[in-house]
Amino acid sequence: MNGAGGDFFYLDANASEPLRPEALDAMTAAAMVCGNPASVHRSGRAARAVMESAREEIAATFGVTAENCVMTSGGTEANVLAVDALGRGRRILYGASEHDAVRMAAQAHGGQAIPIDAQGVIRLDTLAALLAQPGEALVCVMLANNETGVIQPIAEVARLCRAHGARLHVDAVQAAGRMAVDLRVLGADSVAVSGHKFGGPKGTGALLLAGAGFVALSPMLAGGGQEQGRRGGTPALPAIAGMAAALSAATRDLADPTYRARLARLRDDIDRVARDCGAVVCSADAPRLAHTTCLVLPHRRAQTQLIALDMAGFCVSAGAACSSGKVARSHVLVAMGLLDQAECAIRVSLPWSVTDAQVGAFMAAYADMAARLPLRAAV
Repeated sequence: MNGAGGDFFYLDANASEPLRPEALDAMTAAAMVCGNPASVHRSGRAARAVMESAREEIAATFGVTAENCVMTSGGTEANVLAVDALGRGRRILYGASEHDAVRMAAQAHGGQAIPIDAQGVIRLDTLAALLAQPGEALVCVMLANNETGVIQPIAEVARLCRAHGARLHVDAVQAAGRMAVDLRVLGADSVAVSGHKFGGPKGTGALLLAGAGFVALSPMLAGGGQEQGRRGGTPALPAIAGMAAALSAATRDLADPTYRARLARLRDDIDRVARDCGAVVCSADAPRLAHTTCLVLPHRRAQTQLIALDMAGFCVSAGAACSSGKVARSHVLVAMGLLDQAECAIRVSLPWSVTDAQVGAFMAAYADMAARLPLRAAV
């Protein structure tokens, strides 16, 4: 890849995937449709047709009807809409490793964290005990973690929720486009997704709802009653079209059994080299997304590692990319019991377009960095 600073290798897909060419083509075509989808004249109807076609494609991919696919500005808005609506009048239980969008929304309603084990997997026994307490509950558990790639046992979580009459919201922002996501299979009441995580444009997402009319959403912005009164504001038509096109391309890739196998092989190669350098691979014994690994290099701060790798031409990150550019201790790794090691962790997430040569170059750069960084950078 090439950026303003010259050539670089982008290995930070969990922050944002590279835009897929199919998405760019769809966005360009949609941008030429001048009408507002709410207008009744022919130009408005043409815009509406583009939007509804995209909505139907997105909804079908995730196993819901078009009317239960609410377009949003991204994963954060979708998650907050769900927590506010489904959690109304209920106890809110959320996984300790949830993204801040869910954590903060749940905490604003007095939510209680469900602990995770040392591999980052939700403690089902604790969840069962919490659900047995008086009062109806909303449970929020992400499908795949944005920092470690850990895939949660959502089927078991859903079973517990059904047994106790609880609702279930699933943040599938990191999972969508990287593994199959179907509300009917998950058993969730709602699912949040974000377009730029599977190669669509930034600034678009969706809240997917199971069933018709089971909950009334309170829009964050009332606006003009768009999205059946559930999300105000003129829809970002080019972005929505691009999101649908990217999802179609990602779904096509997933249908190829060699696609995820190749990503997993490259990830495992990185893990092997990192271990040889003295690093710890977080959640190595748990099911993980094929493209994600979280590496703890003891006694080297994450910020120091990021600077060294950036100077070598590699874009990786330290945990979530939603903290205004800060490099802070990961709440996910702390919840796993890693404590001070959380300040020594970086995340490598391979994009859909990654090549074997790029990964090979990264492994060489990582080994060189691990050998050169002084231990005085320790926490």
